[in-house]
Amino acid sequence: MTTAQVSWQDGFSRECGIRRGLILHGNVSDVVPDPTSSERWVSVPDAVSLLLKQRGYKHVVRWDRVTGVSGIEPRVWRELQSTAMTQSTPSASGDDYDIGSSPPSSQAQPVSSALEVSPQDFLAVVSNSMKQSGPDRVAFVIDWSHYLFGTANALSEAERGWLLMMGKATRDALITLSPTDIDRPQTLMVMLCQGLTVLPPPLYLNNPLFKEIGIPLPGRQVREEAVMRLASVFNIEPPLAPKSRVLADLVDSLEGLTLRDVHSLARLSRQLPKMSADSLVSLYRYGERHSPWEQLNQEKLGQATDTLKARVKGQDQAIRAVNKILIRAYTGLSGLQHSSKQRTPKGVLFFVGPTGVGKTELAKALAQFLFGDDEACLRFDMSEFNHEHADQRLVGAPPGYVGYEEGGQLTNAVKRRPFSLLLFDEIEKAHPRILDKFLQILEDGRLTDGKGDTVLFSDTVIVFTSNIGAAQVSPNDPDAGSAFIDKVRAHFVNELKRPELLGRIGEGNIIPFNFMTDDGFLVEIARSKLEPLRHRLNEKWGVAGLKFQDEARALQAIVGGVDRSSGGRGVLNALTTSLFDPLAQFLFSEVGAPDRSQGRNILVVQAGSKAVFDFELE
Repeated sequence: MTTAQVSWQDGFSRECGIRRGLILHGNVSDVVPDPTSSERWVSVPDAVSLLLKQRGYKHVVRWDRVTGVSGIEPRVWRELQSTAMTQSTPSASGDDYDIGSSPPSSQAQPVSSALEVSPQDFLAVVSNSMKQSGPDRVAFVIDWSHYLFGTANALSEAERGWLLMMGKATRDALITLSPTDIDRPQTLMVMLCQGLTVLPPPLYLNNPLFKEIGIPLPGRQVREEAVMRLASVFNIEPPLAPKSRVLADLVDSLEGLTLRDVHSLARLSRQLPKMSADSLVSLYRYGERHSPWEQLNQEKLGQATDTLKARVKGQDQAIRAVNKILIRAYTGLSGLQHSSKQRTPKGVLFFVGPTGVGKTELAKALAQFLFGDDEACLRFDMSEFNHEHADQRLVGAPPGYVGYEEGGQLTNAVKRRPFSLLLFDEIEKAHPRILDKFLQILEDGRLTDGKGDTVLFSDTVIVFTSNIGAAQVSPNDPDAGSAFIDKVRAHFVNELKRPELLGRIGEGNIIPFNFMTDDGFLVEIARSKLEPLRHRLNEKWGVAGLKFQDEARALQAIVGGVDRSSGGRGVLNALTTSLFDPLAQFLFSEVGAPDRSQGRNILVVQAGSKAVFDFELE
């Protein structure tokens, strides 16, 4: 056995000497290291056949509904069928009999052509073979067994019959209490399926006659051996070298992929000009040639603070804190407090502060900066996930439950947009079971959805927002930022009793936002909303420009009536009431049609010092 042999093979070799029924599930469509040779890979079914031969099985019969019987000579299969039809009874002494003359071999012995056999007839042979005694026990391998049954919880009459035959075959299998027979292999039934839960639950739940063995995706050591075996093939820059940083990063980035994927990745690299390993993996996984993280350079980062300030007003301290975390991600130091393999999200931020101060706006601005699009900010309102089974909405319902086919809202979103900012708004309102999912994301950088697919979060930025402490912290407190951090800490430790989640987020990533008490900031927020208004007027009505007699005085009048407790959201409400609504009425009643305003300016006329406006076409 090679050093690369994975643990499931050890478990299988052990259990097939004990059990009469085994279910291998999971990564059954992959290739694995050959149990008999260090120079090649073989498919999982072939590896199973080789392992069974090593354990002393003379015949390994493979069957599926399309191919039928394969793996043995037709003559041997006919003898097995004949034995099943005659219902032969084993002798009390356990006399040996020979069901075929093929010599033992470490290699599978395929037949020249497959034999069509119905499930009923095949299972009849299995059942009767298990009642026989003799030196040449047979292992029956049912391949693609996840396609054998329909809906696991709504079996047809025929399917219930097959299930009964499997149960009876393992229950009624011959057991000889002879010391001389104890080490001999027993006739065995092995099922291969991609997902355990697609099988009828009575087959494996609380059934000691069957043993389930999961075949996982390849571990890091196996992936590294596979990559190094193909190192000379990979057309990447810099090239792969043993114990290099490039090799380590590439192997880490392949987590969740199969060995077949590694082979396909090498083939893909041969079709393209030389590129970095990150770009190659990004192209293979997501169809995107370049990762946005690769395009994040020192020059762009140097402009981050100014770029974010142009959109988010009055939160310079929060923006500087965000910039520090961006630099940490750029230098590759994100998540190293939890793992040295950089699988965790690129950045984790916890925005806390009163409502309407720019938390969501900064998240959108950050998504625009990193990924080039506001739409890369994927928002989840956690007040909608406050019930016990809300976690199923995020990751998908398990098989057999309503909504299984739809998948999870979070996992589906990350599959569609792996380079994204995930905004979890009002996190304190989420059900405690949701917090377990966040803990897994922050610690491992991945989730397994209801369909069994692994979704990676290593290219995302995660932002939590919260109003914790907003009612207790005074706007006049000179140390309001520290007070907010203390409230968050107390909430996680004393109320949620989840200090470990706070530890994964990191107290250094808690970013408090200022109260919006300065009229200057409110005016800037209002002014920033005029540009989208001008754009919309031009797009819809052909208006050349929107002019004020005195823009500063007009904006000051608008924000003068804003409730300071609602912050920037109050500014939007004031703009809507004082400016947008009367402007809409003017366009509807006075202008009437876009052809009348095409290429003309709209002049905003303020009546006195109050936020009361008239409009004129120029």
